[in-house]
Amino acid sequence: MRIGFGYDVHRLVEGRELWLCGVKIEHTLGLLGHSDADVAIHALCDALLGAACLRDIGHHFPDTDPRYKGIDSRKLLHQVMAMLGERGYRLGNCDITICAERPKINPHIPAMQQQLARCMDCDVSQVSIKATTTERLGFVGREQGIAAHAVALIENAV
Repeated sequence: MRIGFGYDVHRLVEGRELWLCGVKIEHTLGLLGHSDADVAIHALCDALLGAACLRDIGHHFPDTDPRYKGIDSRKLLHQVMAMLGERGYRLGNCDITICAERPKINPHIPAMQQQLARCMDCDVSQVSIKATTTERLGFVGREQGIAAHAVALIENAV
């Protein structure tokens, strides 16, 4: 078994859609990034890559590469899972914490779990997603951005 940790942050801006864990959430602001800026999937990808000692998401999918402009982050997660599979690993479980003042995340968690489980070809019971605020402190509390933390356990598939 191997464990990895991931963390990501994206700025909230007008004129962008808000995607979290592969689910579009209605909100007045969206996350800024080269891809769809799904901060939770990016943190998860980093956790998975870290567990397999494969560097980070920016190494594999650089924001200087036009192929990833506007890309659906679920595609990146799918590619990360393929990299793990090629090296003989499968997901044990993952746990994601999304830090945002608004919008409320909890109503969307079941759909998010379904999206990630489908993308990683695993059972929903292997995907934990939680939401929290920062009690109005820091950039998250000021609603300037959203942060996500993720841990992932991978195991030998053999």
